[in-house]
Amino acid sequence: MAKMNLLQAINNALDIAMAKSQKVYSFGEDTGSFGGVFRATSGLTEKYGRHRNFNTPLVEQGILGFANGLASQGSYAIAEIQFGDYIFPAFDQIVNESAKFRYRSGNEFDVGGLTIRTPYGGGIAGGHYHSQSPEAYFAHTPGLKIVMPRNPYMAKGLLLSAIFDPNPVLFMEPKRLYRASTGEVPEEEYTLELGKADVVREGKDVTIVAWGAQVEMAEKAADKAAEEGIDCEVIDLVSLLPWDAETVAESVMKTGRMVVTQEAPLTSGFASEVAATIQDKCFLYLESPIARVCGLDTPYPLCHEKEYFVDHLKVYEAIKASMTY
Repeated sequence: MAKMNLLQAINNALDIAMAKSQKVYSFGEDTGSFGGVFRATSGLTEKYGRHRNFNTPLVEQGILGFANGLASQGSYAIAEIQFGDYIFPAFDQIVNESAKFRYRSGNEFDVGGLTIRTPYGGGIAGGHYHSQSPEAYFAHTPGLKIVMPRNPYMAKGLLLSAIFDPNPVLFMEPKRLYRASTGEVPEEEYTLELGKADVVREGKDVTIVAWGAQVEMAEKAADKAAEEGIDCEVIDLVSLLPWDAETVAESVMKTGRMVVTQEAPLTSGFASEVAATIQDKCFLYLESPIARVCGLDTPYPLCHEKEYFVDHLKVYEAIKASMTY
């Protein structure tokens, strides 16, 4: 075991994957010898050469077009989009090509070796072009997998699973936690199951569902609620596509209440999908309406980030409202 922050765990996973197979390639804007804007790929060019970890032009559509071609030839392509906010020029390549490659060929061809890494989320004073959480746009797309880790241990195991999964995976990294989240991580290779939620904390009164960086806010809200005798169960979805509705439903049937929280804006966010599905599965068990605690339906503001940010106090207020309904 070694103590790592989330960024180091990702770098370690990339290192292990590149050592495991000569067919693993990592690339993106400034990801070569510079190591990327967050240094996630530091040391990989020096260790594996410029042909294995390299810079691309500043063109996201081109990065994903190249990645699709590389993966279609049997390689493991790890494409970094420097910020999740800049993934939209590549939207067509991801949604119409990556996600549908296997389907449209009748399973004769695929880009299953594709992993798209991108940092997402706010809390770093990044303003409206460096703080967005665009997961819901892609969760509407059959053929993709979406993974959002919450800590270093999860990040390494999930990334290694994503790289060698036989489907294209969008791996979204909470940039606010890159250096803030630390923990003990095995130095050797290990994998964690994609599509399986993690019950972070067991409880009997209310279920809190979150993913990525927002799990920290859920845990802090649960701690505050515990001071008033409210016993919260906290679930990290881990994967949004596919997502583990069974684990969440089982919890809500026990607690009778659910609060689901996301950084992204309220309208049409993935929290709405979770709420609708659990309402359908657990209607007769619910003691209060399902609550969504989300960002505002505005561009992410720089000067009002503290007001916009979905902190533990907002989640706590929703817990209280659910309990006293």
